[in-house]
Amino acid sequence: MNIPPDLVVSFWKHAAANRDAIAIVEEGGPQTTFGELLDASNRLVHGLRAMGMQPRDCVAVIAPNCVQMLELFMAVSQAGAYLTPINSHLAAPEIAYILQDCGAKAFVCHETIGERGIKAADSAEIPENARFCIGDLAGFRSFSALSDGQPAEEPADRLAGSTMTYTSGTTGKPKGVRRPASSIPPEAMSTPQALFLSLFGIYPGSPGVHIVVSPLYHTAVINFATNHLHLGHTLVLMKKWTPEGMLDAIQRHNVTSSHMVPTQFVRLLKLPAEVKERCDLSSLRHMIHSAAPCPVDVKAAMLDWWGDCIYEYYAASEGGGTLATPQQWRERPGTVGAPWPISTIAIRDDDGAELPAGEPGTVWIRMGTHKFEYHQDGTKTDKAWAADFFTVGDFGYLDDAGFLFLCDRKADMIISGGVNIYPAEIEAALIGHPEVADVAVFGIPDDDWGERVMAVIQPIDGVAAGDELQARLEAFCGDRLARYKQPRAWAFEEQLPRDPNGKLYKRKLRDPYWQGRDRAI
Repeated sequence: MNIPPDLVVSFWKHAAANRDAIAIVEEGGPQTTFGELLDASNRLVHGLRAMGMQPRDCVAVIAPNCVQMLELFMAVSQAGAYLTPINSHLAAPEIAYILQDCGAKAFVCHETIGERGIKAADSAEIPENARFCIGDLAGFRSFSALSDGQPAEEPADRLAGSTMTYTSGTTGKPKGVRRPASSIPPEAMSTPQALFLSLFGIYPGSPGVHIVVSPLYHTAVINFATNHLHLGHTLVLMKKWTPEGMLDAIQRHNVTSSHMVPTQFVRLLKLPAEVKERCDLSSLRHMIHSAAPCPVDVKAAMLDWWGDCIYEYYAASEGGGTLATPQQWRERPGTVGAPWPISTIAIRDDDGAELPAGEPGTVWIRMGTHKFEYHQDGTKTDKAWAADFFTVGDFGYLDDAGFLFLCDRKADMIISGGVNIYPAEIEAALIGHPEVADVAVFGIPDDDWGERVMAVIQPIDGVAAGDELQARLEAFCGDRLARYKQPRAWAFEEQLPRDPNGKLYKRKLRDPYWQGRDRAI
């Protein structure tokens, strides 16, 4: 598709011309039109400015998926400010840390957060007149107080704003990924952001219904959702994802697209056949996934079920990336794709030397003129950048055609007897066992070998953990993995520590084994 150079794509333009079109459907709740969302976001800009917010200031929000999250996003996006969505499962001290670190000038908290939100606001010393609650919470003003009495007219002096999301903290305290402030109008930012979807074949003018199946506090989830709003598509918000609920919603709303993670694929595939067969999924066009390596067998099974509508990309909160179309993945099973037109991928060794095709090393990315910094952490920022390339610590290799294959996070790699072992490969094998609902593999100390492989298994409902299950899993691995990759230690958990977007907090499982000892990585 040829994109006209003067094309303007934005939520604000679409909403002004299509006020009665449905922008947001909250599953089990109300619908919101584009006009209502536009008016609400305009009122929020006026209200935030009235309480003293300036461009470059930060507004923090912690809430389940709801329309108010999107009202705030569209408000800061035309007020030159930053929006920091906070993981709604964090404890009060963790919330307080982010509130302090981002310098929140206003804190919006959903009533379901309860005492955690109150304690966090107190600890971070958020003034009472800067605390707002979606619902009712002691010591907080109503969220509507930000908008009451404010005009719905377009605010003056509009500037493009951005999100400042925080890394998951899987290797330490989370850090805010802060992009440089800009002095351009919001439409100059929204147009290239929305056109990013054209990489997947989603173009301006195309109809669409995008279902949000993961928390909006995640960078990719909120970016994909709001980009679809810029294109004039309807969003369907799921507050709590279930595989059966998603299938029903796809059929009910004629969903065309979503942003998913491999964990959700696994749970969809393990539904009973009669559940999978009863839903009409013919509306699906662009089901996009990322966030973690997807086992080859899982991806192949999803393509066989849903057809060639499943696209994969590689990126992080810091930027990206690569893209694999369904056809490209079928030709190169396991790839996360070739570089975007604006991106370059390099594989380097620990000394910074570029490695040839087929040889694993650290993945480095250049994304046009894209820059970011870790908020108030110059040391981490410096380590992430080398010239115009950045890394988030992933390990992988390029094939002869320039397609990227990921091995694992470098920090998760196991070194046993001097041999590099990639947990993702072992996890991909084990998740294929019919009695495994979830799995985490990592290295634990071994006096002879340095590290040995450990697997923590979450059995499916109704399967008893213990020696008999372990024996079946050992036999299963013996048929699929080289001996040095097979787990030598096993444990069973009722639930692995994942956030609702599928991110595994592996350090919570691994760190107790390393107390008082140093890892080589």
